[in-house]
Amino acid sequence: MLTGTTASEHEPCELPAFGQRFAPTPRGARLARRFAVRRMEEWGHPPGSDASCAVALVVGELAANAVRHGRVPGRGFGLRLVLDAAAGLVRVEVADAASASRPPAVAPSPSPEGESGRGLLLVDALAVRWGTAPRLPLGKTVWADVPVAEASVR
Repeated sequence: MLTGTTASEHEPCELPAFGQRFAPTPRGARLARRFAVRRMEEWGHPPGSDASCAVALVVGELAANAVRHGRVPGRGFGLRLVLDAAAGLVRVEVADAASASRPPAVAPSPSPEGESGRGLLLVDALAVRWGTAPRLPLGKTVWADVPVAEASVR
């Protein structure tokens, strides 16, 4: 685990972060969400708290999108959580190997009768900002900054 201390105020501060790889399956997406809830609890946000629920929803939506739209045979997806207690944010990053399948820059307006298309609307509502970045050598990372109350880092 990384610590939040630095030797000098001119050096970059290392923030608490956790990462894990998951199978590109619905079960993998569920496990990613559970992983996020456990990490949030370790950072002082119990499973039923607003912060933990918001992060769990964002992780669930981004992981489900990675499974549905970013699946590449033989490659899983990665989840990384970074706590920035000073800013009151948790950065959620979900990386997959599909470069061609990128989410839209703005959350789409789903059809009222549609069965899907609301995931990015949830991410947009819960995060202060979100976006995508290319992942080298292949793939992409979809990230979201979710606001949380400051917590004590253990």
